[in-house]
Amino acid sequence: MRHHIHVTRPVSSQIGLTLVLVIFSALVSWHNATADESLPSSTPDFPSIIRTHSDQLGKIDSDKGAITLFVSTIGPALQMGDAARTLGANPLQAKLANELLLSDLTAAVHRLMGSLAAWRLASTVRQAVRDQQFSTEIDRLYGSPQTRAWLDQQGKSSWHDSLNQLSEVVTSPEWGKGIQGEASASTILTTTLEKAARLELDAMQASYQEWDRIRSWKDRVRGLRGQARLCGTWQWIIHNHQQHHQEQKLILLFPPAGNTKATLLGLAETIVLGENVYLRWEVDGRVQEDSLQFSKEGQRLEGTFVNSEGGWGSISGKKTVGCAS
Repeated sequence: MRHHIHVTRPVSSQIGLTLVLVIFSALVSWHNATADESLPSSTPDFPSIIRTHSDQLGKIDSDKGAITLFVSTIGPALQMGDAARTLGANPLQAKLANELLLSDLTAAVHRLMGSLAAWRLASTVRQAVRDQQFSTEIDRLYGSPQTRAWLDQQGKSSWHDSLNQLSEVVTSPEWGKGIQGEASASTILTTTLEKAARLELDAMQASYQEWDRIRSWKDRVRGLRGQARLCGTWQWIIHNHQQHHQEQKLILLFPPAGNTKATLLGLAETIVLGENVYLRWEVDGRVQEDSLQFSKEGQRLEGTFVNSEGGWGSISGKKTVGCAS
């Protein structure tokens, strides 16, 4: 059965409602200000994207539907064409899918689309109250039973409790039978706005987090590819020109990509961009930075180093044993 929202609101309840809306606007402004401090300046205009694609976001009823909408519409709108094309490609070979972190990317997109759908719901409820459109159908707000079931499945999302609290209010008997009287109207509408505001803020924060995670997906893929090229046993020869061309020979064992428990002692940072490798070592307060390049089809590394004690010189590396995955 479809329920409609009917209400007769006196002037005094309108004043209370206006106050709640002002407080909510202040909360949103504060959240956006704090988000801007931790995220890049080129963040997308999520509210505009949600308004533009509100109907589509309100009809997502499965993980497959979420991916389809991201690939066709939301991904390009967020300037995430690479992620959208990767997810929209024909089934990838298992090795390539693992290399591209496809399962992680898919999960992040599911979370993003769920957060946007929840944000859209909260915004729609809040807008209906603000515009005094209290005849809005519950089905129009929440979508089909399948859509509601899909949102309910996002149990691990940070906004899920807020969604349940808003749902309890909007689907309560008070909505179904209509709201009459000043006290009843003021209470239920204020409660609705509070719950919608909480859901919108929680979903907003989650959307930014997942957007940032997807935005850095290619960097993680590149990083793992670089670690895979380094993986193995290397014979390291260091020529320190500060100490009369002193030569030092080492055997270094770089672990497989993604293995954070077997890092080399003192290796604080590793960056691999194409053929270029940057290594930063920190041991007992001393720092050394290596700038190297792959050669011989990735079997050699050549470059230079500098350290905090004034040392500088050359490094030559030769891979003697391949990666032990």
